[in-house]
Amino acid sequence: MNIEELDQYCMQKKGVTVSTPFDEVTLVYKVMNKMFALINSDSGTHINLKCDPEYALELRAMHVEIQPGFHMSKKHWNTVALNESYEDRKVYALIDHSYDLIVKSLTKKLRTELAEM
Repeated sequence: MNIEELDQYCMQKKGVTVSTPFDEVTLVYKVMNKMFALINSDSGTHINLKCDPEYALELRAMHVEIQPGFHMSKKHWNTVALNESYEDRKVYALIDHSYDLIVKSLTKKLRTELAEM
């Protein structure tokens, strides 16, 4: 999986924007102005994704490719190594999980706005 594929997958989701608020190389994907994914565009070897805390612990115990979020809240974020040993479809599923967590946390007003996009 490469950065272009990740970008395309994230950007096809409803209400998503991308920016570089931290530095010139960290792509931050947001839905309704809330972060759900971060990717270093220079290396493209890892992605940070929001995760349910209990599920995050489970994933880390099962997969060496998944570690506590680098420079993020270790409770709510995972860093996923993008390599051949962790299947693309699983990365996409984790992106979906992250996006869905953010959407569920939105106010009713913002969820309605998102649905109307």
